[in-house]
Amino acid sequence: MKRLTLVCLICLWHASLFAQSKTNPDSLAYQLQRNKINAMLDQRHQKFGQYSESLKKHTGIFGLQTKKDIRRSNDILMDITKTDEAIFEQIKILLNYRTYQQQQAQVQTSRVQDNSLGYMNTINRLRDQVDKLKQDEQAAKKEQESTTRLHFIVFVLMLGSILFLLFRKRRVTA
Repeated sequence: MKRLTLVCLICLWHASLFAQSKTNPDSLAYQLQRNKINAMLDQRHQKFGQYSESLKKHTGIFGLQTKKDIRRSNDILMDITKTDEAIFEQIKILLNYRTYQQQQAQVQTSRVQDNSLGYMNTINRLRDQVDKLKQDEQAAKKEQESTTRLHFIVFVLMLGSILFLLFRKRRVTA
């Protein structure tokens, strides 16, 4: 049974090393802690089986339990209690890992939200600038059109004045 547990632990260790290249270190530590707790629970299960067997042993006269039998059972029970305390400590560490991971996820979420808000603000600012540039362009086109009309009118008036003066001069000389 111990060999089987040892083989399982070695396999889990190799699997965790393989998975390490694919996962982040926090989840790897979480998985290793879970594996450690599962191994401790297996040990507790084995010890409880030993305790059950020790309770069934009656080596005394007339099939009664002796003080040694009771002490052996109590020692196994104390060992189970120590294992339980160690398991509780490891579970507390596991919960701390879990809390840490949740906090990291919240921090990452807030960073993403901040980045998204920043991008949205930048996009809105750029849209406003584009709209302002379009309005400036339209105003510049209108101004250019009015300037072009004014130049055309001045040109037509000048041409008309020149033609008027030429025809008038020809009439006067003729």
